Amino acid sequence: MRIERLGPDDVERLGGAEAVARELHRRVPGAADVESAVSEIVADVRAHGDEAVLRYTRRFDALAATDLELAVSTQELDEAMSAVDPEVYAGLEMAIANVALVAAAGAHDDVSVTLPQGQQVILREVPVASAAVYVPGGQAPYASTVVMGTVTARAAGVLDVAVCSPPGADGQIAPTILAACRICGVSRVYRMGGAQAVAALAYGTASVARVDVIVGPGNLYVQEAKRQLSGVVGVDGFAGPSDLFIVFDGDSDLDLIALDLLAQAEHGAGTLVCAVSASHDALDGLAQRLQAPAGEGRALPEPGACVLVAVTDARHALRIANAYAPEHLQLIGTAAEALAPMVQSAGCLFVGPVSATAFGDYVAGSNHVLPTDGAARFASGLSATHFRRRMCEVRIDAEAARQLSPAGAAVARSEGFGWHAASMEARVSSAPEPGAEELALP
Repeated sequence: MRIERLGPDDVERLGGAEAVARELHRRVPGAADVESAVSEIVADVRAHGDEAVLRYTRRFDALAATDLELAVSTQELDEAMSAVDPEVYAGLEMAIANVALVAAAGAHDDVSVTLPQGQQVILREVPVASAAVYVPGGQAPYASTVVMGTVTARAAGVLDVAVCSPPGADGQIAPTILAACRICGVSRVYRMGGAQAVAALAYGTASVARVDVIVGPGNLYVQEAKRQLSGVVGVDGFAGPSDLFIVFDGDSDLDLIALDLLAQAEHGAGTLVCAVSASHDALDGLAQRLQAPAGEGRALPEPGACVLVAVTDARHALRIANAYAPEHLQLIGTAAEALAPMVQSAGCLFVGPVSATAFGDYVAGSNHVLPTDGAARFASGLSATHFRRRMCEVRIDAEAARQLSPAGAAVARSEGFGWHAASMEARVSSAPEPGAEELALP
């Protein structure tokens, strides 16, 4: 594994936490320009529906399939579930139970507020009618993403949940993905991926029912399609390469930290893994373990970048982490863990030497669909709120209308909206009849 080092002199030369964070972000390759290609696919799917989706699926994914249907049959789902390894089945069941408990905690009850004039405003949390989870099917079958998306949508109250995943060259979706769908109670599954899948779900086709929200990670074409169609359908965000940022003390278990970095590096060539410490000796030891991890005979993964940063103290490390806004942030060691309340920007925070990021990817109960590429500064991980919308319900009685009308009508007339003023005043029995000049169209 190729490792880069940034020492205190490098950090000082760069000039502060924000500058170091920018330097780290530069290690991640920029997104290729796929805007025009995605625009063409989206327009084609909107115009030609199933025919276009099948054509692109055969071209990009199911290269060797002779007979292809977008919808996966119930029989295929049943066969996949019966064939899944019992240990995998048990693992998925634990993940489902834990994710459901955490997701349900994020689905808020309605809140009622009574205002000084007497009117009541009820803030209602309403689930969307339908949602789809995009499950990548390229490097590996992400059965865990089925759990993260569908279980959270169900906890939010969504009744109609679908899954789509790109098929392999033979036209089939990985059996573990289909089994996960069946275990999660999802019967509407489509063998399609890429921009064409997002477009089909956003607009609807003869075989694909339109949905209200699309969530889940995917490649550049998937993310660009979500961006272009975000005004047509709700989306969770735009995912980029994965990352892990570890802040640790000098007396931490370096073997565990090396394993965590190597585990995250398995996500692919665009992944950034970064470890920051005030201990130069610990960073040296970590570099050695990354090259030859103890007791592991498997091939070492190659992330897009692996950077070890030496700083003056743990607080300095946290300033860099907050500026970088990582997808995953681990704090290990007494000094580092004490800073947990000061974390401002992270997709998910893992505190303590046992709290490995890998647990969060599968069975901890937190969601692994997280903001990437610094988006944790303003975005949140997938939760029930992505599948719910807040709607106000307003109840105004006669006394409240009497108090509200003069103020509301005055503001309305100042904006040139006489009909607005008349509408409010008409609710008050003692209000004078509006003159002709007041009823003139604005």
